Amino acid sequence: MTSPDLMIQAEGLRKRFGSTQALDGVDLAVPAGTVLGVLGPNGAGKTTAVRILATLLQADSGTALVGGYDVATQPHQVRRTIGLTGQYASVDEDLTGTQNLLLIGQLLGLSSRDGKARAAELLEWFDLGEASSRMAKTYSGGMRRRLDLAASLVGRPAVIFLDEPTTGLDPAKREDMWDVVRNLVDDGSTVLLTTQYLDEADALADEITVIDHGRVIAHDTPDGLKRVIGGQRIVVTPSDRDRLGDVERLLVDVTGHRAVVTGRSELTVPVTDDQVFARVVGRLAADGIGVNELSLHLPSLDEVFMTLTGHGTTDSTHPTHSTEGEAA
Repeated sequence: MTSPDLMIQAEGLRKRFGSTQALDGVDLAVPAGTVLGVLGPNGAGKTTAVRILATLLQADSGTALVGGYDVATQPHQVRRTIGLTGQYASVDEDLTGTQNLLLIGQLLGLSSRDGKARAAELLEWFDLGEASSRMAKTYSGGMRRRLDLAASLVGRPAVIFLDEPTTGLDPAKREDMWDVVRNLVDDGSTVLLTTQYLDEADALADEITVIDHGRVIAHDTPDGLKRVIGGQRIVVTPSDRDRLGDVERLLVDVTGHRAVVTGRSELTVPVTDDQVFARVVGRLAADGIGVNELSLHLPSLDEVFMTLTGHGTTDSTHPTHSTEGEAA
């Protein structure tokens, strides 16, 4: 099982809570310096897997290594290797932002000088510098979330588990967090990210594992998963709506597939050959047809997820496990 190129390796992880099989033979593999996005609906088992890998929960069966250490027999070494941000902020609300990070630094054995420097660096990084001397109880939910994320990075961990890291953040702060994740990877960290935001996985993950009902049902790159539902599509919106019929006939002629009107004056047609797009562009120009939109793209991850699972990421039919706190 051991591979020096993998920072996270799991095989056959199983975990049951009463009558609920939270994990049913999950395999995961994350190469060093990459981001693995783990997608799944509410109750799929993502948080259970993270808690096992972070040594907070014992698997019923299966094996897992993090940073080369066995989570079952070498938990202390694993904990010294990882940073973990759970679904909910776990900061001490009676301490200031600075005090929260200094406490983590002391627990990690940092000197007073190094702890203060790291705390100041992270508070500025997460745009909390001006609030550093305020008690965390005065922070907004988004600010507490950012402080919690900062706390997981105090020890510069080699492996970082981010379980729904942008929950409670507004769109602008979500994008800021994406930049943080990218910077962490640039610095050599390995990240396992669970999320229900499909755009987040698309933006950050090198590879994606889809879990449903405790099982891995797909694993690939984002683009590879998007090809699951039929490859690429050309979308054309003619600037002159009266030429909609001309564009439809042109697309059928060039691609051999029936074009479908998907929106107001918008036509879409599936293609399997990248060269088809260039031919469509040439024909539109030759026929003097102007366009407001002309694009070639893969399906969205939302469409992929629906195809793979038959439901959305927040499907209420999935069980939740109060024992594990699964909300992912």
